[in-house]
Amino acid sequence: MSKLLIANSPVLTFLKTLHSCSTRRFSVGAASLSSVKGRSCLTLKDFSSDEIKRILWVSADLKHRIKHEKEYLPLLQGKSIAMIFEKRSTRTRMSTETGFALLGGHPCFLTTQDIHMGVNENYKDSARVLSGLCDIILARVYSHSTLEELDKEASIPIINGLSDRYHPIQILADFLTVQEHYGSLSGLTVSWIGKGNMVSHSFLMAAAKLGVHMKIATPKGYEPEKSVIEEAQRLSKQHGTQFVLTSDPMEAACDSNVLVTDTWVDFEKEEEEDKKKRLKDFEGFQITMQTGSVAKPDWIFLHCLPRKMEEVDDQVFYSSRSLIFPEAANRKWTIMGLMVSLLTDYDPKIPMIKF
Repeated sequence: MSKLLIANSPVLTFLKTLHSCSTRRFSVGAASLSSVKGRSCLTLKDFSSDEIKRILWVSADLKHRIKHEKEYLPLLQGKSIAMIFEKRSTRTRMSTETGFALLGGHPCFLTTQDIHMGVNENYKDSARVLSGLCDIILARVYSHSTLEELDKEASIPIINGLSDRYHPIQILADFLTVQEHYGSLSGLTVSWIGKGNMVSHSFLMAAAKLGVHMKIATPKGYEPEKSVIEEAQRLSKQHGTQFVLTSDPMEAACDSNVLVTDTWVDFEKEEEEDKKKRLKDFEGFQITMQTGSVAKPDWIFLHCLPRKMEEVDDQVFYSSRSLIFPEAANRKWTIMGLMVSLLTDYDPKIPMIKF
C-alpha cells in the first residue's frame, strides 16, 4: 500500500516529469530545442531558431563522437537514401554519400540518366515510388518547384541539395564553421558580397534566427528576390538583428566578422558580350585584403566553392583568414546531423554548443 502511495505521489510525478523533459530537451535549463523528426528540409525559412540550433548541435555532436572520439554510430543502419542529382556536384554528393554510409545506411546515387523521373515518369509518381523504396530523398535540382512537388507527393522527408532558390545544407555548414571558429554566433556580422542567389537567400532565412546580423552588397539588378528580402526584414525585426542592403562592397565589409561570396560568373555558358557586361557590373566586388581592411581585425572568409578568381583573389582565398576547406569538410557533418535529425530521435551527448 505504501509503495502504491509513493508511486502515485505528487513528488514522484514531478520527478518523473522533470526526467522526461530533460531526456526530450537534452538538459535541464538548456534551451527548449524541438525535434524535427519526419520533417522535410526545403528551406530554413520553415525552421525555427531552436530547430536550426538543434540540427547544428546534433552535427557538432556527431563530429565530436565520430571524428575525435573514433566512435562507431550506426544510427541509420537499415535505412537508405535516394540521392537525385539533376546537377553535378562535388561537396553535396561526397558529403551525403559518405556521411550516410558512415552512419550505417545505404546511399543510392541517381542522375537523370539513371531514373525515369522528369523524363517519362512524372514527379508525382516518382515521389510515391521512391517513398516505398527508401527512407529519405535528397534532390539537387534546377527548379525549386521540383522539390515542392516531390515533397507534396512523398511520404518520406525530402532534403534540398540545392535549387535555384535555396541551398539550406550549405548554410548549416557555414554556421557550424563560424561557430567553431568564434565559439558562438550571436552578435556576429556576416557580409555577403556578390550576387543575390540561392546561397544568399538561405543565409537570410537563418541568420537572424541565430542572432547574426546580415549585410548584403550586390550590384544594382543583382539583388536577392524581393520576397526573400521582405522575409529577411521581418525576421531581423522579430529577432532584433540588423539587416543592411547596399551596392557598396566596402560598406558591407565595414566592421564585419565574416566576408562571404559565391560564384557570380558562369563564363562557360555566357556569350562574350554577356561576359564583358558581367565583369563590368561586378567591378570592385572581388574580395581582397583591401576589402578586409575595413572589417573586424579577426575577420574570416567563406566561399561555398567552386570559386573563380574574379570573386576572390588568391591572397585571401589561400590565407589563414580563409576557412573554405574546414567549411567544405563541415558539409559532411551538417548533412549527417540533418539526416539523423530528420530520421531518428537521437539525443546529442555533448553539452549544448553556444549560440
